[in-house]
This record gives sequence, structure tokens and C-alpha cells, in this order.
Amino acid sequence: MARACGFELAGVARAEASEDRERYHNWVRGGYAGEMRYLTDRRADVRDDPRNLLASACSVICVGKLYNTPHVEADVPEAGWISRYAWGDDYHDEMRRGLQQLDALIREGAGQPVESKICVDTAPLLERSYARAAGLGWIGKNTCLINQQSGSWFFLGELLVSISIEPDKPPPDRCGTCTRCIDACPTAAIVKNGSGYGIDSRLCISYFTIELRGPVPEQLRGPIGHHVFGCDICQDVCPWNRSAPVTSDPAYQPRHYAPPLAALADVTEQEFREMFRKTPVSRARYAGFLRNVAIAMGNAGSEKFRGPLEKLAGSSYPLVAEHARWGIAQLDRATRTAQCEPRA
Repeated sequence: MARACGFELAGVARAEASEDRERYHNWVRGGYAGEMRYLTDRRADVRDDPRNLLASACSVICVGKLYNTPHVEADVPEAGWISRYAWGDDYHDEMRRGLQQLDALIREGAGQPVESKICVDTAPLLERSYARAAGLGWIGKNTCLINQQSGSWFFLGELLVSISIEPDKPPPDRCGTCTRCIDACPTAAIVKNGSGYGIDSRLCISYFTIELRGPVPEQLRGPIGHHVFGCDICQDVCPWNRSAPVTSDPAYQPRHYAPPLAALADVTEQEFREMFRKTPVSRARYAGFLRNVAIAMGNAGSEKFRGPLEKLAGSSYPLVAEHARWGIAQLDRATRTAQCEPRA
């Protein structure tokens, strides 16, 4: 049924308290969520048990939707980089549409009344924990769910149902001694968390460029490189993604994966809304996105970006102006360094 609804992965977990709940609360207490209050407020306790979302829930049907598209060159000169998951349409809408179809099929075939609730990642549920329990994959050191045959380029969704379905079993952890994701992270955001690993959001490029609403810590702006929305480094280097399948689903085909930085610096707020309408990029908001563009131009070190940065330095958004001034300082530093280099 799940495959008929467009999902490549599917499995079932019991609707019961997650064995990862204490680990999650320890992560929250450690401050690793940064300023993402939706992970730390009253909803933190709701995540402990899916029956907090649907009291009659007996089973959690977990699905995975492939979003990997054919490889493109990540190192595009003078361009910003957008995380792969945001190249196409907003996955929330696509996942919900597929889960609604699955819900209808289950109701049709159940032969009894069914209560249900659809969950995409906005719902307070430990998605990866239940997906692991449902046999979809293991949680890697980079905290992504990894499927042995298909890698980690998947969106996750859940359907809580009031009927009891035979649960699947979690697969073994196959990361072994590999630390490629940890070694490749420019900001050392993958940290030990109890007996496993977790992400310290306060060091994560995806957090800085998507979730953080204020200024990026100055000492961490350089490692962001040319990322203007999200980061895929820990997935790009994962050996389990070497032969990851690609999707032909038109919803996830690239729109703007590496747009020119100079052009991005010049977009108006209305143009930003139109350019990234119904894509995940809109979550960064206009000022946050221009902040990211200013950082990327500063890191590029090219004099071509001095004009765009000077324009952004005059922005009515203090957040944008501050990071643009930082970018100009990086260009000045690069110029001084070039002047001091010995000539042949």
C-alpha cells in the first residue's frame, strides 16, 4: 500500500513510549537544541509517546520517500549552495499527500473503524526512533536514518493508527568504526551524546543557515563556506550513499541548487518569496537568507562581491548589514594577504 502511494520504504512500530526518550531529554538539557524552542518547550514531553498525539494509537506506520536526484557538482564558483532536500517542492505537502492516500487505503481495507493521525516532521514525534524500530534503517553517527540498500536521502513520515499491525524489527547498526561524517564536518557539530552521537545545533551549518534567527557566531562564519541554506556534507561523505538510488519524482527535481551569489544578493523580499515559494528555503526568511548570502560572499574572497556586499551593508535589516560588513572585512583581508605574497 505504501509503495502504491509513492513511498520507497515502509515498516511498522508499536505505538508505545520510545526507548530514545531519555536520550532526547538529555540532549535537550545539554543545550544542544540551541534556540529551537519547539524542541524544548512543552512539546518535548509530548514526543515521548505517540499516544500523546492519538490516544487510541496501537501502531506507527513509518514511511520513507526518496529525494535523491542525479549528482551535480557541489563546488560551483561564485554560487551559493542549497541543501539537496530543498531543491524541489516542499516535502511537507508531498509527504502529507502520500500519507493521506495511504490512510484512505488502510481505512478501506481494515474492515473496522480506524482512528488515525498523519505526522510529518512538524509533529512532536521522535521520527527517526520509530523509523528505526519499524526496520527502515539505523541511526548513524551523523544522526541520519540510514538504510543499508538505499542510503540516507529520505524524507520520513508516519501514520498513527488505532489498529494493531505486526511490528517490524530494527536492523543492526552498520556504521561500525567509520567516522567520515565526524571528520568531514567543518564545525565539529557531531558530538558524543551518552553512548552514541548527536548534533550540537549550536555548531551546525544547517542550524545557522535555516533555524537561527540572529547573528551567526563570528568564529563560525568562515567554516560555513558557500552554504546559503542547509548542509549535506555528512551525507555526501557517507559510504552508504555511494550507490544511493535516485528519484524520478518531478516534485524533487532541482530548481535552484547553486544560484549565483551576486544575483541572490540583489533579490527583493517579494522576489525571494516568489523564487522559493512552496520550497523549504522559505523557512530561512528573507533577512536570514541574505545574512547567509553575505557570509558566503565574504568566504568567497572575490572582489566581484564587494559591490553587492556594500549594497547589503546598507540594508534596513541590521542582521543583514552586520554580516555584510563582516563579508567586506573578509575581502579586505584577502586583498592584504594577496599583496603580501612574494612575486615570482
